[in-house]
Amino acid sequence: QVTLVESGGGLVQAGDSLRLSCAASKGTFSRYSMGWFRQAPGKEREFVAALSWSSGSTYYADAVKGRFTISRDSAKNTVYLQMSSLKPEDTAVYYCAANRSPHISNLPSSAGYDYWGQGTQVTVSS
Repeated sequence: QVTLVESGGGLVQAGDSLRLSCAASKGTFSRYSMGWFRQAPGKEREFVAALSWSSGSTYYADAVKGRFTISRDSAKNTVYLQMSSLKPEDTAVYYCAANRSPHISNLPSSAGYDYWGQGTQVTVSS
């Protein structure tokens, strides 16, 4: 069983930065790849970023590439999503999730994720 708890969301202005955190159960990162997804009101959940547990490779959605960075601190059992140059269209509930697959090609699909956090709201004003 893996428990994931997101934090760090809030209300910011366009162009600001924000760092989301996802605290995971101890040992999660040695067995699970981690992903960040988001869901805006009236829209489907979409992939944001992922990090493979085995290779450490990362992958980003085109909409956030160059602005967001996913990273992990295994000592703290925490995965981060550093977001910069935020835009109003980044407004959404952000979720972290855990996936057993080590293959980066599998990680953009939400179907393969076994565990999800409760989400944290990010609102970007114009």
